[in-house]
Amino acid sequence: MSTATITLSSKGQVVIPKEIRDELHWEAGTELTLIANASGVTLKAVPKKTGSNLSDLIGMLKHDGPALSTEALCQPVDLNEEDRSDAS
Repeated sequence: MSTATITLSSKGQVVIPKEIRDELHWEAGTELTLIANASGVTLKAVPKKTGSNLSDLIGMLKHDGPALSTEALCQPVDLNEEDRSDAS
């Protein structure tokens, strides 16, 4: 990881050097979190949403036909020889 010394402007702004932005893949518009601690601050990129939250996946799979009961969904699947040959 690179290290850089930067200066706080009169407006309280800092510029993250291009070398570090490139190393971290931070582009214009990247959201950052500033965390204050006893020795100073830590700057972290806000993770991008990847659809890994369950709420982001609701409605992704569609079912044609009538709704299935919870009991029907919980029944074990029993494949017979005919079903197995169809699957291959």
